[in-house]
Amino acid sequence: MATVTTNSTAADRGLRDRIDAFLAAMGQGFNAYLERRSRKDEIARLEAMSDAELARLGIARDRIVHHVFRDLFYV
Repeated sequence: MATVTTNSTAADRGLRDRIDAFLAAMGQGFNAYLERRSRKDEIARLEAMSDAELARLGIARDRIVHHVFRDLFYV
């Protein structure tokens, strides 16, 4: 059986804390980016329309999500 021992110094912990803070900040930025890029409002707006209104736009109700994300997935 192998035993692993780590001896971390205060300098190592300081570096780890800085790396953790950096990654946490990157994660927060990524979350904000995803929220800004969210298309849920557009989907909700289209879902609130009647079938006749959607037909005028050339969108079938079961294709709303496909329509909203068409520039990303080409479906």
